[in-house]
Amino acid sequence: MKKRWLINLILLLLVAGIAAFLYLRPEQQVQTEKTHELSTLKLADFTSLRVEFPTKAPVIFEKTDGYWYMQQPYKARADQTIVQRILSIVAATSKEKFPASDLGQFGLDNPALKVRMGDEEFLFGTYNPVSGEQYVAYKDAVYMVDPVYSETAATQPIELVSKHPFQPGEKIAGFDFSRLEQWEEIRLQVDIVDGNWKISAEGAKPEQDRMNEWLEMYWIKAAATSVEPYAPDRRAAYPSVEVKLQDGSKVHFDKLQESPELLLARPDEGMLYHFPQDVGFTMLNPPIGLKK
Repeated sequence: MKKRWLINLILLLLVAGIAAFLYLRPEQQVQTEKTHELSTLKLADFTSLRVEFPTKAPVIFEKTDGYWYMQQPYKARADQTIVQRILSIVAATSKEKFPASDLGQFGLDNPALKVRMGDEEFLFGTYNPVSGEQYVAYKDAVYMVDPVYSETAATQPIELVSKHPFQPGEKIAGFDFSRLEQWEEIRLQVDIVDGNWKISAEGAKPEQDRMNEWLEMYWIKAAATSVEPYAPDRRAAYPSVEVKLQDGSKVHFDKLQESPELLLARPDEGMLYHFPQDVGFTMLNPPIGLKK
């Protein structure tokens, strides 16, 4: 009994000693790695963006009504996500900061590219051989940042064009498929009237939910696999689709081919959109519930 009492006492003293040590020990200083912000600029501050290269023409964007458009080398709607990635250099941070007194040391006397946003300019130089980060000069300092900023800015210009076939604010109200071979005989018209789908074909029994899903997935959220400039041949007569908009206007698409991929051209914007064959087939053949 006495032996058990002594063991309990020793355990009690041990626990008390540990508690006292934890309570009285000096607090450890948390070491935080210092970082430097390249700028205090905000992405929303800018309405112009220019990417300049030493040996080729610059890529130029302008922001209109909250949306970025490429001005050079193409007149086209820009891929908003990629433009935002280029602009995000303003919010980059760096573990290192050097005075911009010897730009040649960092390959910034002849930069690989320049990014201009309004009156602000970022210069991109060589890479640090140890960390792989890139030297970037802004105002009177040089920083080391992830190369993703310059890699994105150096993307081929055609890849910076939006792959969505509709402009911001273009709301779909219906389709005229009557100029496509498979619908030419019945002159197919597909419209949204008072929130419901109306089909011109006799005997069509569309399921509203399936039609809504078709519209959402294959037209509203449609994204081409690639785009390219398109110069319409005025002498050629292509099968076509007219997309009706809520404001009463229409968007015309020429169908250049359907296999091995769907090629839809938008003459008013001068762009040709490439879609996979299976996606393209569904785009042009809505689930109208027509038994043939």
